[in-house]
Amino acid sequence: MYPIAKSIGIIIKDDKILLEEQDGKHSKGIGLYYRPIGGTIEFGEKSSETIIREYKEEIAVDILLKGYISCLENIFRIDGSIGHEVIQIYLVEFKNVAQYQKESFKVVEGSKITYAKWISKKDIIEGKKIIYPNGLHELLLKKKGLFS
Repeated sequence: MYPIAKSIGIIIKDDKILLEEQDGKHSKGIGLYYRPIGGTIEFGEKSSETIIREYKEEIAVDILLKGYISCLENIFRIDGSIGHEVIQIYLVEFKNVAQYQKESFKVVEGSKITYAKWISKKDIIEGKKIIYPNGLHELLLKKKGLFS
């Protein structure tokens, strides 16, 4: 098996970050966890194109790329199975500024429906919310101006 190439986009509003809330098994246990909107890079697609497509598919909004943040390599284990992702991370913004007024967004991935919500940076910094991929919390703390 090979690592999966992914792309995620970070949107920040005031003291909050837009994250999809999921409930289930994850590498730190069972329960609620959060992740930025994004997904798998398709063959022949650039990671920057992936994030634009994923926002359109998952929450039906158009975004603009503000900049490249970094790349993370996430190796994790759930129920004895190893997962391996290489993730390109972008800072993005809504094309339509009215989107920032919404409290939540319905996330549709096939037959699965979840919601993306504005989560307090403080809750993430203090570890009150579990955020994935592994290493994203530390990366955002290091990036001056993004998460301080």
